[in-house]
Amino acid sequence: MHIEDRTVRASLDLFHRTYHSLLRSTGEIQVGALVEPYLAYEPSLHHAARNETPDLAALTYTSLRLPACIDQVRLILLGQSHEVFARHGFGAVTSWQPVSAPGRRRKMFFDGGETLAVLIASPSDVDDLLPMLVSFQVEWNKIHDRLSHGREAAISDETLATRLGFEHEDLARLRMIWGQSFASRLELIARHKKRLAVRMLGGSLIDYERATLRWWIHIEESLPNIPLRDRPIYFVSSNTHSLINLLSGFALRNADELLGYLRNESHAGLLAEYAKIEAEQVPSSRENFLYYVQKKYQADPSSAAYFVRRAAEEAELGIYRIPSRFYIDVDAQVIELSQLDPVRLDPRLRIDGIEHLRRSNAIIINIDYPLGLAAYQILKLMARSVGGIRGVYVIGKAATLNGKIGDVLIPDAVYDEHTANRYSFVPAFSAADVAPYLAHGSVLDNQKALTSRGTFLQNEAFLDALYRDFFTDVEMEAGPYLNAIYEQTVAERYPIGQTISLLRPPYDIGFLHYASDTPYSKGMNLGSRNLSYFGIDPTYATSLAVARRIVQQEVSRLE
Repeated sequence: MHIEDRTVRASLDLFHRTYHSLLRSTGEIQVGALVEPYLAYEPSLHHAARNETPDLAALTYTSLRLPACIDQVRLILLGQSHEVFARHGFGAVTSWQPVSAPGRRRKMFFDGGETLAVLIASPSDVDDLLPMLVSFQVEWNKIHDRLSHGREAAISDETLATRLGFEHEDLARLRMIWGQSFASRLELIARHKKRLAVRMLGGSLIDYERATLRWWIHIEESLPNIPLRDRPIYFVSSNTHSLINLLSGFALRNADELLGYLRNESHAGLLAEYAKIEAEQVPSSRENFLYYVQKKYQADPSSAAYFVRRAAEEAELGIYRIPSRFYIDVDAQVIELSQLDPVRLDPRLRIDGIEHLRRSNAIIINIDYPLGLAAYQILKLMARSVGGIRGVYVIGKAATLNGKIGDVLIPDAVYDEHTANRYSFVPAFSAADVAPYLAHGSVLDNQKALTSRGTFLQNEAFLDALYRDFFTDVEMEAGPYLNAIYEQTVAERYPIGQTISLLRPPYDIGFLHYASDTPYSKGMNLGSRNLSYFGIDPTYATSLAVARRIVQQEVSRLE
C-alpha cells in the first residue's frame, strides 16, 4: 500500500470532488450536504467527528481559523477580488467590516448581518475553508444538541462540563480560546443549530491569475525608485518578522527598552527566562528572545514611538514593507542588499567578506508564505517580472510523522498531491546549516515531503501509507513552488504524474520546514497545541540558515 494507491485515497478524493463539483453551481451550496462524505473519510484532524461528545481539538482548531462573526454568519461568499464580488451584485465588499482569524491569514469582510465575503487566492483556499466549515458546523450542532434542552438562566461550570462531556481542564481551555464571548457564544449555540451555506462567485484560472497580477503591480507601484524588472532577486517565502529582524538588528540595539517593557508589565516568566539566558543556564538565544519580546511589545499602545523609529531605520537600510491590499493576503518585503549595514546585522550573520555587499545590485523579496497553490501563481509571475532569480528559499510549518514539535525538516524529495509529480533535487541546506542555531529540537535532513491539498484532507489510512513510503514531512507549498521552478527550467508547462529530477536547477533551491503538528498523536494538532515562546527557536534557526545562505552566495559572486 502506498500513497498513489487509489483505494487509500478513495474516500478523500470523493469528498474533494463532491464540494468542487457542487461549487460549480451559481447558487448557494448547503454545508450540511457535505457532512456525510466528510465523516466517511474520517479526517485525522477531527478524529472524534462521529462521537456524540464534542471534539475539543477540532473545535479549537476551527475556532482559531474562522472569524468570530462566524457565529452570526449564514452565507459565505467566495471570490478572488473585490471586482468579482461587484460583478455579482454585492457592491463594494471592502466597505464591509474587515474581520480576521488569529490562526489563518485571509482577507474577509462581514456585512454586519449574515454574510461573510472571503477573498481566495487559489483553489487551496477552498480546500482549506470548506472542510473547516463542515467541521465547525458539526461541532456547533453537537453542542447545540447537548445544551438546547433544560437551559437555565445560570449554569455552573461543573454542570456545563458534564453536559458537554468535557473534563474541567477542557472547559477551561475552551473558555480561554473563546475569551469574553464564551458565555454569549454558548447561549447562541444553545438557541439554534448552525446551517451554513457557501456560494462561489468566481473560480476560473484567469480570476486567480488576475488577482495575483494586481497584487504584484501594487508591489511595483509602491517602490517606483527600485526597478524590480532590472534587478536580480533572492526569493524567500517565510514570515514578516524574522528575516527583517536579523537584517536590521533593531531589537538588539534597543534591548533596554524591550526589557523595561517586560519589567513594567510584570512578565515574570519571561524575565526569569532572560535571567537564565544571561546566566547561560539554558541554551536559548538572547537575540531570539529579544525578537520575541519586540513582537509582544508591538501590541502595547505605549510602543508607538519605538516602532516609528524602527520604520525610519528600516527605510535607511533599504528595507521596505508592502502590505497587501484588496487581493492576495500576502504581505511582501523588499530588501536592497547594498543598503544593509554589516555592523547592525544580527552578529550571527557577519561572515567574512560581508563588506562586498555594498557593491551588490541584488535584492531580497520576502513574502508572508502563501497557502498552497497560490505559491505557484506568485513565483511564476515574479520570475517573469524581475531581472532574474538567484535563489528560492521556503520556510514554513509542517506536520512530522517521525519527529516532534519544534524539529526542523529538510526535504530533498517532494510528492505533490495537486499534480502527482515526484520531484527530487539537491537542497541548498543540510542539517549542519541549521543545527548550530536550534536549541530545543533536532534537524532532520534527507527527508521526503508530501505537499497536501489541505490540512483536513488527510486520514489515518493515508498517513499510514505515507509513512510506509518513508514520507515524513507533510506541508502545503513545496509542490506548487517546484511546479513553478520546473517551468523556469524547460519550455513547457509542468507535467502531471511524472518523476522529475532537478539535477540542473535554474538557481539555488531550499525548503526548511519546522514541525508544528504531530498527526499520529490523535487530538494533538495545531488546535490543541501552539509553539508559543519556544516557536521562535525553529523560526529563527531556519531564518538564519536562509539569511546566511543568501549573504554567502552574494559575497561569493561579488568576490
